Amino acid sequence: MIAELHDGAELGFEIHGTGPNLLLPVNPAPAEEGPTAEQARAWGADPSLGYSLVQALAQHFRVIAFDYEGHVQAQPKADSLTADNLVADFLAVADAAGAESFAYYGYSWLGATGLQLAIRTDRLTALVMGGFPPIDGPYDAMLVVTRATHAEAVEADTPVEPADVVPGDWDSAAVVLNDAQTGQFVTLYESLQGFDDRAVQDRIACPRLCVVGGNDNIDYGPRWNNAHVAIAEPVLANRQELERLGWQVEILADLDHMQAMQANTVLPAITAWLLAALPTG
Repeated sequence: MIAELHDGAELGFEIHGTGPNLLLPVNPAPAEEGPTAEQARAWGADPSLGYSLVQALAQHFRVIAFDYEGHVQAQPKADSLTADNLVADFLAVADAAGAESFAYYGYSWLGATGLQLAIRTDRLTALVMGGFPPIDGPYDAMLVVTRATHAEAVEADTPVEPADVVPGDWDSAAVVLNDAQTGQFVTLYESLQGFDDRAVQDRIACPRLCVVGGNDNIDYGPRWNNAHVAIAEPVLANRQELERLGWQVEILADLDHMQAMQANTVLPAITAWLLAALPTG
């Protein structure tokens, strides 16, 4: 099945299971072995994460799974990956899947996308925002990081080969993406400058859950202009305010950004909450 995106590109998606619609921007295929999978594991990631999420959630929901991150790396949208166009693309997937209404779960920058969805459409039945705070999000810091990453990619001209890494040691990470791939995220975070996430909370009409690791704060070194990307900190600081605003907050104790996204960690929290928010009968 295919959806046509804002730039005319085509994006494939799969549907698994029955029940309430759940839009899930992940790669639904199990990972093939090779350098890319090994590099992901070196950073503590699970290259088959999307497959694991889809298989588990499809037991309860009609999961609409699409690898948007893989798509934008293969077909970069250097000048057009704005928040507006991102939401338009996700709605195009929902339309192509015949989902008039749908729940959404995303993690990290795709978690931030969930908030943009929630304030731009009334079609959302439930929102699970993972790995990104609903209030005081690190939009400025992420622009600093993405600009530094883009500058390295431009200077390198061609991507470098992945090197040995120490999980969490961002200064040892080589920039393995090209100019267009990194530039599109500069475009995204530039489009979010001045975005007041506190001011838009009254525009979210659906049930909402925020899930973050308790140690999910990232300190970058001089290569990244010493950016501090605070994810857990604002959630912890604003927890009472978030709950007053209608958010349920789930803190995954002692976990960092990579650890908190793993299927065996996040699935118990989001599955139970979605079942309560979206009764399947």
